Amino acid sequence: MWKYILQRFIYSVVTLWLIVTLVFALMHFLPGDPFENSEKLSKETRAMLMHQYGLDKPLWEQYIVYMNNLLHGDLGASYQFPAQSVTKIIKQAFPASFELGIISLIIAVVIGLTFGTIAALKHQKGADYTLSFVAIIGIAVPSFVLGPLFSYYIGNKLGWLPAGLWKGPEHRILPAIALSFGTIATLARLMRTSMLDVMQNDYIKTAKSKGLAQVSIVKNHMIRNAILPVVTVMGPIFVNIITGTFVVELIFSIPGLGRHFVTSIQSNDYTMITGLTIFYAAILIAVLFVTDIIYGLVDPRIRIAKGGK
Repeated sequence: MWKYILQRFIYSVVTLWLIVTLVFALMHFLPGDPFENSEKLSKETRAMLMHQYGLDKPLWEQYIVYMNNLLHGDLGASYQFPAQSVTKIIKQAFPASFELGIISLIIAVVIGLTFGTIAALKHQKGADYTLSFVAIIGIAVPSFVLGPLFSYYIGNKLGWLPAGLWKGPEHRILPAIALSFGTIATLARLMRTSMLDVMQNDYIKTAKSKGLAQVSIVKNHMIRNAILPVVTVMGPIFVNIITGTFVVELIFSIPGLGRHFVTSIQSNDYTMITGLTIFYAAILIAVLFVTDIIYGLVDPRIRIAKGGK
């Protein structure tokens, strides 16, 4: 087992290093530089800033300096906000992104599993067709389309909920629903399929023949077994929601990392783009690493198949 954990850890570190290297190179291969579009800067001032941030050095030397700083937990200073480091900006803005992601995940899990269960229990009936249609819409329509629609119609036209900002609990509802809609559809379809498979098993027929109540059968036998395949994908789904808040945050004026990420791309803020990408990549790799370990503990066949012991 320890050999398996060590292998997965090495894979994770190598993957993160490749991502850091690739993102660093791509940022510096983009045309222009962070100070090119600033009309207020003279050539002398621009050259001084390029020297101050080390952008006039060879790329390989910049890479060595960046990697050394990264190993010490320093993601560099933002070119948009010179007085703040990327690490400090992440500490300030990520809590809002994380909170939005957690709320969206809870909504998606509760509604998605409920819809999937109902659709399976009402197989080939009106409820099944309706919920399946809603799931298709949820997968087909992305959050950056739902966000403006919710903000305009529900927030501005109807006035039922705030159209934006990030103040009280009521400000969380619309962006959370917009962000979770696709995940609701995915979990509903997965839960429906899993429930239908479980319903065909002999132990379900045996439970029915014993005269157990329908509620007891569904709760203790169907859902408990059908939810296992859903649990296995919760790690990637969690990361997908947390890292998918960028556009929704911008639409609803949420003070999260999404605003910084979008503006950093527009201004060629190398350190901000690279730092945020590395931060989210580290979250993804960490979650997948933990998921792999859990898989190996739950099912030893996985680590044996991959060469672990």
